Amino acid sequence: MLDSVLPTGVQHLQNVHPLVVHFPLAFLTGAALLYLLAGLAGRESWAWTALWLLGLGTMSAAVAVATGLYAEPGVMIARSVRAELLEPHKRLMLATFALSTVLSLWAVADRPIPTKGRLIFLLLLLLFLAGMTWGADYGGRLVYDNNAGGNACHQPIEFTQ
Repeated sequence: MLDSVLPTGVQHLQNVHPLVVHFPLAFLTGAALLYLLAGLAGRESWAWTALWLLGLGTMSAAVAVATGLYAEPGVMIARSVRAELLEPHKRLMLATFALSTVLSLWAVADRPIPTKGRLIFLLLLLLFLAGMTWGADYGGRLVYDNNAGGNACHQPIEFTQ
C-alpha cells in the first residue's frame, strides 16, 4: 500500500522502520535542546514547547521501537553484523525509549519542567541525547555500511559531482 503512495523508494525497503525513525530523533533532540535552553534562560514558554516535543518524541519513539522489533527477525545481515551492530543498536534505543518515557512522565507530573530535581532532569536529558546519538550511529552503520535497509541504497555507493 505504501509503495503506491511513495513509489520510488518504499518498494526497496525491507520494512517500514526506516520511515519512522527520523521523527523521534528530531522531536527528542529538539525537546532536549529546548529544555536545556529553557533551564538556562529561565523561559517557561520554551519549556512548554519542549514538553510538547518530548511527548511527540516519546510517542513516535514507541512507533519506531515497535517497527524495529517487528522488523528485526527479517533483517538480512550476517550474524557478526547482527551481534556487533544490531544488538547494541537495539539495546541503546530501548534504553533511550525507556528514559524518554520516564522523562516525559516526570515532566507531565511537574509541568512544564520539573522544579524539584531540575538539574538531575537536565543531566538525564544530556545522557539521553548521548545514548540516542550512539544508538542512531549503530542504526546508520547498519543501513549504510551493511545495507540493512534493503536495496534502497545500492552498495557500493557511487559518488558523482
